[in-house]
Amino acid sequence: MYEIPSPADLRNYRLKVGMTQTELAAKAGVSQSLIARIESGDIDPRASTLKKILEALKAGKAKELCAADVMKYPVISIRPSDTIRTANKLMEKYGISQLPVLENNVQVGSISEDRVVREISSGKDISKIPVRRIEEIMNDGFPTVSKGTDVKTISKLVEANPAVLVVERGKVIGIITKADIIRMM
Repeated sequence: MYEIPSPADLRNYRLKVGMTQTELAAKAGVSQSLIARIESGDIDPRASTLKKILEALKAGKAKELCAADVMKYPVISIRPSDTIRTANKLMEKYGISQLPVLENNVQVGSISEDRVVREISSGKDISKIPVRRIEEIMNDGFPTVSKGTDVKTISKLVEANPAVLVVERGKVIGIITKADIIRMM
């Protein structure tokens, strides 16, 4: 059996293919105001009108997702002068396994659960590890991309890295992890 799309579904389909209401109306041969009224749920379209709209949507090209579409913000981060204990508390609180290390909203490194575990297993005095500063053990930073970078490129980057940072004018504005790429599907 076929499911008739709701007004919200129609709007989501239109946005997914990257069309404005005016563009959809022109392709479907109806007025923009009719599209707006259908999407708001003010009116129920006739079956023939709905068919024209769905055909126009189907013919539309799907918009390629980019970093701005999937990034999370604000970015949970830590400063180089903070302690490993602080990093562990943040990771536990937010259920994440890595953090960018930022100074004045610019990336200077990263810290991960893996790095902390390696520090513990290195044979050093475990009681001193929680009070060490992040800058003493931090890893290199995560790769960075712009807001317009396509998801395919980002997917390749997260294959080899735990996260990718989204930057604008040198400042970190978002983060994308493997989980975000998977969740997008």
